[in-house]
Amino acid sequence: MTSSSPSSSSSPSPSLSLRKLGSSDLEVFPLSLGGNVFGWTADEAASFAVLDAYAAAGGNFIDTADSYSAWVEGHRGGESETVVGKWAKARGNRADVVIATKVSQHPEYQGLTAANIKAAADASLRRLGTDYIDLYYTHFDKPDVPVEAIIGALDELVQAGKVRYIGASNISPERLEASLAFSDREGLARYVALQPHYNLVSRDTYEGELQDLAERSGLAAVPYSALASGFLTGKYRPGTTVDSPRAGGASKHLDTERGRNVLTALDEIARSHDVPVATVALAWLAARPTVAAPIASARTVEQLPALVGVAELALTEAEVARLTEASA
Repeated sequence: MTSSSPSSSSSPSPSLSLRKLGSSDLEVFPLSLGGNVFGWTADEAASFAVLDAYAAAGGNFIDTADSYSAWVEGHRGGESETVVGKWAKARGNRADVVIATKVSQHPEYQGLTAANIKAAADASLRRLGTDYIDLYYTHFDKPDVPVEAIIGALDELVQAGKVRYIGASNISPERLEASLAFSDREGLARYVALQPHYNLVSRDTYEGELQDLAERSGLAAVPYSALASGFLTGKYRPGTTVDSPRAGGASKHLDTERGRNVLTALDEIARSHDVPVATVALAWLAARPTVAAPIASARTVEQLPALVGVAELALTEAEVARLTEASA
């Protein structure tokens, strides 16, 4: 699913940088572009510019959700999907991009009942202006719904050609294991990807039982909050004030020894490679077991090079170990 158009000499070669997504036949750029800002802090024109620049750099993996950005006053949810769909239609590149979206949190399509999953998927397809979703995640697991009902509904979408592959986000190891076992037992669609909360200052949200299960089961991890709400870009420093709706959540890491140790290690490695701190943080994630592509978002084109630079930065084993130790 790569573009047939030649890439510029200054951009990473898509054919060299794409990674296989778990057991699927999807090949994705090692940075998934987060769509949470589209239609929110980035208006349509700014979003199109970011998407264009991402594609020009070889990027092909866009992450959105039906609930983005329902938390904004006056929004209904689905704003991000609408922007992504309009962009893909305007550029005529739908076949060249891997679009991932999610179900369970839209105000009008809450939960994971079979009926809701199918209705929400149809609504997402309409907003995206497409007849198929490449990767469809359950956004937040709902333990009150049997995994059999969830997998059964997702399988129906796959059989109908509306969804190519399925994934799970925010799910316990027990529920994930039960879901995989049911899929295997019944020969139904099986999760190929997992979207965990995972970054240098939040490792126990994935490492351990969940990561081990993903590795055993051949799942690709696509971590969200890869830059810890911006903390791992290095812009949050003692005595600084950052104008961002996420500033409170990001700056709290300055109060922890782990946060300060991680910044020190990131600074050292970034200087040695002459790259932004964010690129190093993403490269550490991209080098972790099971990880196919971290997710990060950009409101402006100027923020994008630090993100897509992960495709060209290969950390040494010693540098990975340095960051792993600093973040322990």
